[in-house]
Amino acid sequence: MIVLERAGDQDAEQIGALISEAFWDLDASQWIIGDPADARRVFPEYFIHVAAAVLGGGGVVEWTPERDAVAVWVPTLATDPEPDPGDWDVVLDKVCGPYADRFRVFEGLQHAHHPHGVDHHYLAMLAVRPDRQGQGLGTAMVEAYHEKLDRDGVGAYLEAAGPRQRRLYERAGYRDYPGPYQLPDGGPSLFPMWRAPRS
Repeated sequence: MIVLERAGDQDAEQIGALISEAFWDLDASQWIIGDPADARRVFPEYFIHVAAAVLGGGGVVEWTPERDAVAVWVPTLATDPEPDPGDWDVVLDKVCGPYADRFRVFEGLQHAHHPHGVDHHYLAMLAVRPDRQGQGLGTAMVEAYHEKLDRDGVGAYLEAAGPRQRRLYERAGYRDYPGPYQLPDGGPSLFPMWRAPRS
């Protein structure tokens, strides 16, 4: 059985670095920032702010004691109000510079495809350090969290970053919701997926 620890506000910087390291090579990451040098400069700072926002907003961030994998969950109620993008726009401009609009497009499409009007937990990010990928670590983390959701009768939602990730999540009980969508300008597809709670 996997052992996980709950991250706190003080861990945002380390979480951001871990997510960045795991996400460098994703097609969506390269669509947002095509220049590798800029990506290595911008993404860590961006993910630090994302982690801080989730931790400060009541999200659940779990990671391994070795700090080689992290799962970022956002509990979402059917009655939650629409988020106010004002403050976040300021963060994007400051942190992402010339790439801020790409981030806005990416996040806007994510929001448009996100389920509304139903209680669920959103797996915003599952990041495993590259040298630990493919060893079942991420799957074990997700399945451990699913046990809690199943006890509470709550569904889960995510966007798989590509066909390989989609197949992994299918094995964990996720199904297409309703199907893939493509980033503009010939960008890659993302795969929204939903997991119904198991009794």
